[in-house]
Amino acid sequence: MSRRVTHRYVDPLEAIWLAAAARFGLSVTRSSEVYASTDGRGGLVLGARETLDADDGLAQMIFHELCHACTQGPAHFTSPDWGLDNESPRDDLRERACLRMQAVLAGRHGLRRVLGPTTDYRIFYDALPDDPLTGDAPELLLAREALARADAAPFAPIFGPALAATARVLEAVRAAEGALGVESAAADDDALPPLHRAYGAGAASTDASDGAGTGAAETPKRLRT
Repeated sequence: MSRRVTHRYVDPLEAIWLAAAARFGLSVTRSSEVYASTDGRGGLVLGARETLDADDGLAQMIFHELCHACTQGPAHFTSPDWGLDNESPRDDLRERACLRMQAVLAGRHGLRRVLGPTTDYRIFYDALPDDPLTGDAPELLLAREALARADAAPFAPIFGPALAATARVLEAVRAAEGALGVESAAADDDALPPLHRAYGAGAASTDASDGAGTGAAETPKRLRT
């Protein structure tokens, strides 16, 4: 007799952020053809697992896309790719504004390193100061406006519960590892530490070995994020 499968496994963090996407009206699918793309009609396509870096995940990518929506504002909720030009540097300033706001939101819950962006813009993100909204960078006004939207409807009822739930999941993992007397468990062929160990960390190191260097003053190669 063959076994009847009645449920499918969904990673808990993915379940949280898929629910967040649904609350905003987005239906998420995966593809090996793009990093991320929205059609302006509620469809969000994100890169398949094999196209991403080892520290990328569906939860982090959905969070970033919601941050883009927040930064762009209601006028672009129904625009493909939130109204951003993905083929040129035209909207680099808006990308940097989004990342600054994203760092603030994630940092409130100790998730700044866990929920960083994918693609080459991670270099810029990792090099941001402890307070991403300080300084005189040209994108700061946009970032502050985006943060104000993030703390109001419709975004606050999405970001708040999703980020808090993400933190609780990671806290539970860390607590379980402590109770079991292990720092972390990984496959034998995995040389990188698991990302959840970055939970609670603030701004990423800017050592050259991290790939961050002095990237805050530079504009990385434009890639769809």
